[in-house]
Amino acid sequence: MEIMNQWVTDNIVLVIILGLWELVWKLMALWKSARLNQPVWFILLAILNTVGILPIIYLLIYRNKKTEVVTYQEGLKTSKTEP
Repeated sequence: MEIMNQWVTDNIVLVIILGLWELVWKLMALWKSARLNQPVWFILLAILNTVGILPIIYLLIYRNKKTEVVTYQEGLKTSKTEP
């Protein structure tokens, strides 16, 4: 355990960069899975830390999937498709 603590201390910049990398990809994938109403993907992406690999795979799989946005305006239901 001491060796790992020393490695993290010695490479703190790399650890921060990897953390930010994971955060950016995870947030993009979580946003997309929520918009596509995919709770299983959302939970997996939220729990697993894979240094961005799982979120990137998810985004590649669902990159062309369009979402339908439903809005309610003065009692009328309208919808449009967004990328």
